[in-house]
Amino acid sequence: MAQTTLYEVAERAGVSLATASRVLNGSTRQVGEELRVRVLHAAQELRYTANGPAQAMARGHSNTVGLLVGDIADPYFTQIAAGVIAAADQHGLTVTMGTTGREAAQEVRLLAGFRSQRARGVIMVGSRFSGAEASDELAAEVAAYQDVGGHVVLISQPTGDLPVVEIANHRLAAELAGELVALGHREFAVLAGPDDLLTATDRFAGFLSGLESRGVVVPPDRMVHGAFDREGGRQAMAELLGRTRDPGCVFAVNDVMALGAMAAIRDAGLVPGEDVAIAGFDDIPTLADVLPGLTTVRLPLRDAGRHAVELLVAGDEADERREVTGNVVLRQSTALS
Repeated sequence: MAQTTLYEVAERAGVSLATASRVLNGSTRQVGEELRVRVLHAAQELRYTANGPAQAMARGHSNTVGLLVGDIADPYFTQIAAGVIAAADQHGLTVTMGTTGREAAQEVRLLAGFRSQRARGVIMVGSRFSGAEASDELAAEVAAYQDVGGHVVLISQPTGDLPVVEIANHRLAAELAGELVALGHREFAVLAGPDDLLTATDRFAGFLSGLESRGVVVPPDRMVHGAFDREGGRQAMAELLGRTRDPGCVFAVNDVMALGAMAAIRDAGLVPGEDVAIAGFDDIPTLADVLPGLTTVRLPLRDAGRHAVELLVAGDEADERREVTGNVVLRQSTALS
């Protein structure tokens, strides 16, 4: 007969997995008496036996932290990774990195690998996917990892009751839209990224919302979806220019897409920032070498990594959510002559 899991106890008691773990795995964080009794009764009914190694892990006996990123070649992830590694070193922790390729199945496989290695915790960086199957598989693996005492922290959109460092994508994209309208732009196009990647859809929706609140609407034929990388931006921009040679001010939902788009603009015999205005999002370090300077949204990505380590070290004492915000940076790529 299979051993009862902590997830099953939490479900029977009607509490979160984190609450069940605090009651049964020796956390110092206080749980209300009513909830504590419910968890203990559920554990007794299901004949749950606490996992000794899990309790040891929960008390911080491992010094390894897993870091899952979408693409280590993307400067967005390298900046966050730098923040994670620096903060982990201050706490005497060693970071082991895995790359998901922005694939939900690979993310689940890597998390399972860190669980088998008894890593103290895992920081998962990158957008969540909108598909129900991907979400269910990830939730099951996270529950299994927590069942053996591991801690999971997200730098992403909130998922369940996991601690999360959330980037204000929607609000900042809306602010960028407002700044571009204030400059005098009235016609826009969007390179929207994948339609199942929540970071992309949050920024896309935020930008449209910011425009609509100022009376500006983007026509459907000026919204192009594509891969969330440089090549995706190049292809999406080429498709857009095939529809119109005058797309107005183009917003790419991240900087690497914007860089690919600028290459496509040049390939079409046009000049970025003169013939076609363009803006991105993230303010990755490589923009320092780009001409014209790219208008974007600056994010404190290293700070996001530091916050994630702090949440992981806090364990059961962690805040549920921290928000990282940024600011719009206007450069020559959107200047009006």
